[in-house]
This record gives sequence, C-alpha cells and structure tokens, in this order.
Amino acid sequence: MIRRPRCYEVAMATDPPISVAPEVEAALSRLGLIGAGDDVRFTPLTGGVSSDIWRVDRPGQPPICVKQAASQLRVEADWRVPVERNAFEAAWLRRAGDLVPGMAPRLLGEDRATGLLAMEYLPPGDYPVWKQQLLDGQADPGVATAVADRLGRLHAATAHDNAVANAFQTDEIFWGIRLDPYLIATATAHPDLHTELERLAKSTAATRLALVHGDVSPKNILIGPDGPVLLDAECAWYGDPAFDLAFCLNHLLLKCLAAPQAMADFLSCFNSMVSAYLPRVDWEPPADLERRAAALLPALTLARVDGKSPVEYIVADAQKALVRRAAIPQIKTPRDQLSDIAETWRRALTDAQH
Repeated sequence: MIRRPRCYEVAMATDPPISVAPEVEAALSRLGLIGAGDDVRFTPLTGGVSSDIWRVDRPGQPPICVKQAASQLRVEADWRVPVERNAFEAAWLRRAGDLVPGMAPRLLGEDRATGLLAMEYLPPGDYPVWKQQLLDGQADPGVATAVADRLGRLHAATAHDNAVANAFQTDEIFWGIRLDPYLIATATAHPDLHTELERLAKSTAATRLALVHGDVSPKNILIGPDGPVLLDAECAWYGDPAFDLAFCLNHLLLKCLAAPQAMADFLSCFNSMVSAYLPRVDWEPPADLERRAAALLPALTLARVDGKSPVEYIVADAQKALVRRAAIPQIKTPRDQLSDIAETWRRALTDAQH
C-alpha cells in the first residue's frame, strides 16, 4: 500500500535544515514573521504536488507553515496552473474561518509578489490526516458526518451572496485545475463518453450558487480535536457546491479498493455524509443538488483512473476495470440519487470478491 503523508503536517524531522530562495525569507520578513538575523530553520514538508511547503521554526515562537505555489504540478502529465491561485486560497481561508470557525487553518499572512502564504502549523499528533486513517481501514461515520456538516454550513452561508461571488471569480482557474484535467481529459480517453462528459463539464462550469473549496479530498482534511480542518483551497471558486460533495464522496468509494476489508465502513461513511449534508441545503431544492452530485460522481470516479490525476493506490488492471464497469453505465445514464451509486459500487465490489 502506498502512503503519502499530507504536506502541511508531516515534517521529515530527521532531515537537515535546508536553504530556501532568498525571496522566501524576504517575504516572511516583510510579513513580520521573521526578523533580520533570526536563526530560522526550514524543513520541507512532504506530499504536495502543487506547491513547495515548509515548516518554519523560529526562535522563541511557535512553528508556522509556509506555502509557495508552483506553476507546474508534479504529476506525470503536463499540467500547468496559474500561481495567482494562492490569492484565492488565502481569501477562502479567511472566509471559511470567519463563517465556520475551526474549519480552516489560521492565515498569518500572504505575499502576492511571491505567491506565498503563511499559516499556523498543525502538528500531526493532534491533527491526523483523514486519508491515512481511511487507508488504514479506520472509517468512522462520525468523521464523515462532521466533514459534511462543516461543508454544508459554509455552502449555506455563502449561497446567493453577490459579494462572495465577486470575490471568487475564478472560472478560468477552476476549469484549468478541475474540470479540464478531470472531465475533459477523461473524455479524451473515452471518446464514446465525450458528449456526456463535455456536457457535464460545461453545465458544472455554468452553475454558480455558493463558495466551493474544489479539493475536498481526505488528503486535505485533518481530524482535529475540535472537528475537521480543510486545507489546500487552491481551487476555490464561486460555483456548484455539488462538486464539493461529489468530490469527497468519490474518495470514499475509491478507498474501498485500497482497503477492501473496510468496504462496509466506507459505504457507511458515504451514507452518513449524504445524510448530514443534504439537510443543510436550503438555497435550492436538495433533490436538485443531489441530482447534480450524482451526475458528477461516476465521472469523477472514472477520472481518477483515466484522467490527468489518477489516484496512486489503484494500480492493478482488475481494479481499474472494476472502476470502469461501475462508472461508465452511470455516466451514460445518470442516476438521481447518490444511494443508487453507492449500491452499484457495493454490488460490483462484492461480485469482484467472489
């Protein structure tokens, strides 16, 4: 099993301190986070594909986390993204932290000239990564409920808010980092699904209802003592909240292949997330949002096998074939209810085990 620790929390404590670009230290000095002549230690944090991230230890002060966006993502495909996304991540951190206290790490400063953010450092002993728990087969429906609750509260608080919509006009960025590499790239790999996937991408892009995180993945969720904390809001967008729900549910389905012994628990988490989230939907009929999430979900599932960003733990041909068998019919004939998709997965996985 491949395990990739989340970059914000897991410092390689045995590594020696490193030198960083002078612009990084200069930015931190401008932000008042380090002083001239301070004995500052930078330790790279592992697991990121979109940014350089360090734990910064400062004399007499708590450590902080510093993140600088990269223009080329560290994946096999050629995937370039604008570094100005860091400004929208900073804006999301502020907005989410104000509207749903504890949902995001505290932002300490940003330097737009260098695309750098500084935020509180959350120690892994107190803030384990949800992805690692799931890969270890620890699938607690209570955690899924808490994630859904905070996500739903943020969506509800920003729904139909023109000020938030104006602050997050990131349609082009969201298309470039999410809709194109996931849906359009998958359409290229599956020409027979091109019409359905292109239509889905365009309809999602045209839906503007609430503030979307865009990367609600277990690798970006820490299970803190006061509830889940969401990281990596580089895809922040004022758009379709169904995307956030579907994106997270997708990972719960895929984890059934990574830790098949916990399949029943993953599906229980799936159901708990849906049950906790939909009652929060007060900006539109919940059935409408569920219908859009149910259309997105199988497309996102297929994308994690055949898109630009495949998950690292699905490598066997038989597993990829199972994903395709479960997802493709649901893309061709979309379901209205998320429970139907979970049941299809349960049957497909059960059949594969016998």
